[in-house]
Amino acid sequence: MSQRTAGILLPVFSLPSPYGVGSLGESAREFVRFLHRAGQTWWQILPVGPAGSGDSPYQSASAHAGNPAFIDLDLLAAGGLLKAEELDSAAPGDGKAVDYPTVNGDRSRLLRLAFARDGAGRERTAEFAARQPWLKDYAAYQSVKDALGGLPWYEWPDEDLRRHDVAAIARWRETHREDCDYQIWVQRVFSEQWSALKSFANGLGVKILGDLPIYVSLDSADVWAEREQFLLDKEGRPAAVAGVPPDYFSSEGQLWGNPLYDWVRMRSDGFGWWIRRVERAGELFDAIRIDHFRALASYWVVPAGAVSAKEGHWEPGPGMALVGVLTSWFPQLRFVAEDLGLLTPDVVKLLADSGLPGMRVLEFAFSGPDNRYLPHNCVPRCVLYTGTHDNAPLAAWEPTKEELAYAKRYLGAESREELRRRLLLAGQASVANTFIAQMQDYLGDPGRVNIPGTGTGNWRWRLAPGAACDALADEIRQMTEDAGRCPSAPVDGEEKA
Repeated sequence: MSQRTAGILLPVFSLPSPYGVGSLGESAREFVRFLHRAGQTWWQILPVGPAGSGDSPYQSASAHAGNPAFIDLDLLAAGGLLKAEELDSAAPGDGKAVDYPTVNGDRSRLLRLAFARDGAGRERTAEFAARQPWLKDYAAYQSVKDALGGLPWYEWPDEDLRRHDVAAIARWRETHREDCDYQIWVQRVFSEQWSALKSFANGLGVKILGDLPIYVSLDSADVWAEREQFLLDKEGRPAAVAGVPPDYFSSEGQLWGNPLYDWVRMRSDGFGWWIRRVERAGELFDAIRIDHFRALASYWVVPAGAVSAKEGHWEPGPGMALVGVLTSWFPQLRFVAEDLGLLTPDVVKLLADSGLPGMRVLEFAFSGPDNRYLPHNCVPRCVLYTGTHDNAPLAAWEPTKEELAYAKRYLGAESREELRRRLLLAGQASVANTFIAQMQDYLGDPGRVNIPGTGTGNWRWRLAPGAACDALADEIRQMTEDAGRCPSAPVDGEEKA
């Protein structure tokens, strides 16, 4: 990310669609066309794995799998796998917010119908599974979990399955072959639709910036299948869990509850688990944001059963031993370090040693002229944001009285609406090589994606149909051109994918 570029952050689930949640079909291509017309190089998304607790993409059932809810139903219908009346039976839901129980129920029902009709795709499915070593374990995990009504693996009544006994899993696969095959088919369809969308985007000069959550969910195929990579007891329960101390977002800190890595074990085989994980991410994305990068320098350890994240303490992370492996194994990938939060000296040193661009956030900038996030204090090797998915959009930003007064003076803004536009202009004009804004910031929409420290009501905001219009694209392109961030491709060129 050494050239001057710009991008927009919009989760896949936020795309407009007639079936209650964003998907990988025509609405995604329409958004790619919008980004191309707007002169944007990057489409930043959130994790695309199956959403877990609280519908969170950061608590996924797999570090490798794709979310079945993102599979486009119209594409399946075009392939003869679904009928028009079956599409009509999918509840449209609230156009402004994702209704996950309804969406997941409809999607599962329709995907199973499509799977039953896709006899011609069985060979492709087998070939796909042979290329994805994680997939058989994931399929077995999801099959057992579905059969037990969603029960987490560490509560499964069959001790052998719970312990990931090879013979027990083989017996399950034999007796539940159709369901395991269905889970593999779903992932093959997701990957084919994703690859087609990524090729379309890349053909228009739009790259996808994906997100690699620092931790994985305790109730995931990853932890179930490779318990030795995590700090767990004999029953698969963690003695300590992940979180962060009190910060900007929460005076109590955040108690995430994810299991912690056994870094000694991971280092012993050259971080093979991480190499496999990033290899899969590299199939999906052009660049990867390493979420909570600071945990690779030192991470917050909270005793299991603690009421508050305040009860935690710092432990040293793997540092350059891991970062160096990833950057050397994957020279074709671009990495961004999410170095937000409490920046202790070890985090600053790791970022410098890694050579990766860090992140800066304009909504955090206005405490005074020495604030490192202010445009005049930015450095070229960084990604500057108006705000991340954890921040309120600019239209709902609530700075302190002092911060608001300073921001208006600094940017020469009289009203809140003028301040919104000037923040976007300041980000575009900054020396940061990459500038990214939430889609809501360009729309003036106050809808929020996530409120950190809360477990419900998040990950639901949706883009209204028609909001990503040509007039807005042209306005954004003018800003981007004026700041020297536009790619050289013409606005109205023919799509090549």
